[in-house]
Amino acid sequence: MAFEIRKIVTTIEETFIEGGKAADKPVTMVGVAAIITNPWAGRGFVEDLSPEIRDHCSELGALIVDYIGRYIGGHDQIEAYGKAAVVGAEGEIEHASAVIHTLRFGNHYRNAVNAKSYLSFTNKRGGPGTSIQIPMMHKDDEGFRSHYITLEMSIEDAPRANEIVVCLGAATGGRLHPRIGNRYQDLKDLEAEAQLAK
Repeated sequence: MAFEIRKIVTTIEETFIEGGKAADKPVTMVGVAAIITNPWAGRGFVEDLSPEIRDHCSELGALIVDYIGRYIGGHDQIEAYGKAAVVGAEGEIEHASAVIHTLRFGNHYRNAVNAKSYLSFTNKRGGPGTSIQIPMMHKDDEGFRSHYITLEMSIEDAPRANEIVVCLGAATGGRLHPRIGNRYQDLKDLEAEAQLAK
């Protein structure tokens, strides 16, 4: 038996110009959100969340990954990825975390894009229309700052008090015109500066 899904919402954002300068290649970001009934809401404190995780999370992950690939033009187009969840007022942050912080959910996405890095994330509590941020980073290397990028979306009627909004995000590239280097260059620079200071 799967999570009860009330609806799926997709956001697509294409950026052509940043800082007044056109991109050599526009960047597309896609966010897909499944609004599910929180299976733990209204039951008091539930000690063991694992039955629902085990029974439902894999199917939900596979479904959202399918939507992401469809709307971005294929999983091979994805360079940056991330996830987010927002739980309604009758739930706990742990309920949101229980859905997205499991290999049963996340491995569908990692495998679809042949990723090496972990899925960056946010999870929080909110009401209908709350701002949802899906932070992303490069699927192969978390040190590439160029791909630290965030997709923001909101859903006017979600999450309701007994719901969880479960999201995946994808981008076909990083920020337009990245100019701050990466952590590997920082490490080299700091090492060189330390040697000079001796």
